[in-house]
Amino acid sequence: MGSIMSSHIFKSSDHRIVLLGLDNAGKTTVLYRVKLHEIVLTQPTIGFNCEKYKVISGFAKGHNFTLWDVGGHQRLRPLWRTYIKAASALIYVIDTSNKNRFEEAKDELETILISYELPIYVPILLLANKQDLPGSMEVSQLKKNLDIYFGERVVECLGCCGVTGEGLENIFEILLYVINLSNQKFQHLIKNGITKQK
Repeated sequence: MGSIMSSHIFKSSDHRIVLLGLDNAGKTTVLYRVKLHEIVLTQPTIGFNCEKYKVISGFAKGHNFTLWDVGGHQRLRPLWRTYIKAASALIYVIDTSNKNRFEEAKDELETILISYELPIYVPILLLANKQDLPGSMEVSQLKKNLDIYFGERVVECLGCCGVTGEGLENIFEILLYVINLSNQKFQHLIKNGITKQK
């Protein structure tokens, strides 16, 4: 087990990021907002979108991110298992304006963690999307309502609006931070021989 984890969590400037979430959560809008810095009219993703981005300034300068936006329709969700195994980090997008689907979003996140066995060393960035819409759930309330046990996993939560880009300005720096933090944490655990794979 230690050798498997060690081979995954070495320092690298290339990162594979997987975006998951329910249909209409705003994953594709977020993808092209951070890639192109503009609004792109999108349709429901059938399959996946893949984009590469090289950061040219700031804390993450020189790092390359490959972003996989995987369709969130119910019939496509079993495919998520395939994409998460080699992920450097998972972005899970939640539509905070649609409280009627919050439990569904929570259940699918738990499925990723338990049934799909997301490796414990893969950090999660929760995107509380659509914060601009009236009645949207605040980040603090989202974290409270999720009530999911993440164990040793590194998890951060970020409020944002995929349409305007608010909250996404430093997303690559945040991703690099959680990736590095997770790497440091599990390298320490491996060194001390106390990490167990779920």
